[in-house]
Amino acid sequence: MPETDMLKRHGRTFGQMLEDTSPALGADYRPRHFKWEVDGKVATITLNRPEKKNPLTFESYAELRDTFRSLSYAEDVRAVVVTGAGGNFCTGGDVHEIIGPLLDLDMPGLLNFTRMTGDLVKAIRTCPQPVIAAIDGICAGAGGAIAMACDIRFGTPEAKVLYLFNRVGLAGCDMGACAILPRIIGQGRAAELLYTGRAMTGDEGERWGFYNRLVDGADLLATAQAFAARLADGPTFGNSMTKKMLDMEWNMGLEQYIEAEAQAQAICMQTQDYHRAYHAFVAKEKPVFAGN
Repeated sequence: MPETDMLKRHGRTFGQMLEDTSPALGADYRPRHFKWEVDGKVATITLNRPEKKNPLTFESYAELRDTFRSLSYAEDVRAVVVTGAGGNFCTGGDVHEIIGPLLDLDMPGLLNFTRMTGDLVKAIRTCPQPVIAAIDGICAGAGGAIAMACDIRFGTPEAKVLYLFNRVGLAGCDMGACAILPRIIGQGRAAELLYTGRAMTGDEGERWGFYNRLVDGADLLATAQAFAARLADGPTFGNSMTKKMLDMEWNMGLEQYIEAEAQAQAICMQTQDYHRAYHAFVAKEKPVFAGN
């Protein structure tokens, strides 16, 4: 059966299918469980339950996951900032709205939940935009997992990052922590945090490479947004390729990652942004990238 006939039989034409996957506008998103703002090319996600230090619920987990997934289609968003309201980043799962109800779930239900939380990390890592975390106050449990999943992290001297899973009788291998955290701060340091659940201070986080920079709390969000805007003004396709290769090359050997980068760079050389950069250089001007 021809493809168009098959789609019509299921109530959709080929044209409608293409229309369904056309780019969306991030400025049109209306999340219900966190604050969402788009300023220029930068979207800011603010976890917004400051009275409880911004814990997550089943609904906010799922909506965050779906938002990061949908960013592949948000043509107006070229960088994302994640932060928390009220001087704290996120305390992880809400004790009464998540931790308690989990006690009543059977194994399939528990596995559905843990896979959903892991899917949030995967969505952050696989969305094409660079994601910058702005971390102040408490950043614990799933909050720490969200922070480690981001590409860039800015923190304050007062920030405390805790992977609390061990302290509630669980393993430290939650939401990819045993894979991602050692790659950021080193195996021994990650093991200490995951075995003990103790807080990583702001000073430790900066020395260990968790934070790209520590800034005063009053300047934190503006610093993260300014950095995001700088990335957003860069070559969008090139930045997304950089992010993809940073992830893909974790599991490659020398032959594979050299070849993968050769192919990736050849693809980038076909973009108009590459041509714009060359012509700007010849004209002794700063290139203006258009994202294609």
